[in-house]
Amino acid sequence: MFEDTFENFFDGLHARKKLILRIFLLLLGALLALSIAFGSFYQLQEDEYAVITTFGKPSVVSTPGLKFKLPFIQQKTIVSKATTGFSIGYDLGTDETLEDESVMISVDFNFVDVDFYVEYRVTDPIKYLYNSREPEEILRMLCQSYIRDTIGLYEVDDVITTGKTEIQAAIKEKITKRLEQEDLGIALVNIAMQDAVPPTVEVQQAFKQVETAKQDAETAINNANKYANEVLPAAEADADEILQQAEAYKESRIAEAEGQASRFSELYAEYSKFPAITKQRLFYETISDIFPEMKIVILGKDGAVDTVLPLDDFASFETESAAGEEN
Repeated sequence: MFEDTFENFFDGLHARKKLILRIFLLLLGALLALSIAFGSFYQLQEDEYAVITTFGKPSVVSTPGLKFKLPFIQQKTIVSKATTGFSIGYDLGTDETLEDESVMISVDFNFVDVDFYVEYRVTDPIKYLYNSREPEEILRMLCQSYIRDTIGLYEVDDVITTGKTEIQAAIKEKITKRLEQEDLGIALVNIAMQDAVPPTVEVQQAFKQVETAKQDAETAINNANKYANEVLPAAEADADEILQQAEAYKESRIAEAEGQASRFSELYAEYSKFPAITKQRLFYETISDIFPEMKIVILGKDGAVDTVLPLDDFASFETESAAGEEN
């Protein structure tokens, strides 16, 4: 009897374990079913897009209401349709001026402190999510660039007083065209100049120091280029002159050598005809070269004047000699 009681106790314990396991599995199944149900259904608001990705291919749901997506297969990303914005030149939370963004230079080289507020909205959520990593940051950089460029086209009085509407319209047109080119999936709604005033004295001085440093650097570069432009042509001219002088010297030496060779040829020809006379003539010419300033008289054996130096030129002497021998 004791054995029957012990066996019945364990049978009951085993049955309770099975019951507890069944209840646990039922609860787990219910939780999983609720999780799938809640993950499959979602509520889309009027000011929202839903981008549903199925195996990496995105599609857009834009109509509001209760929507269904396949669990584990489709992924959902909510993108707002609402117009949103950001500030340029000041902190939107604290209203503090951001001088790196706000201080600009007008066309008449005056400083002006300008604040803008930019409004935009998403027009294509797929392009907004996948064409760029940070479309808002790209829009901010484009706005800062076109704002600074446009302000630089106007005089400071126009920026501060009567030109605000024109400036805003010009900036908006430029940014709108650029956004179409970039294809970011966002559109510029409005860009408004909040304030435009002359900057503080400290900021003006700091910017003037920067501009002065830039101008000094440009002046130094221009002076260096000017010096190079002046020195290089002069050096090139000197080099050309040296080359020309060397060429002229070479030509003169060649001409001189050719002249001496020609004279030697002529002298040799005369020597062949009249060796004694030519030898005597060369002797007299050498004496004349040694004593160019002196007049030398050479006496013959009979005491008569034989020769007077310097002699006449060789050509006349040759003519006279030839005539004498003929006689």
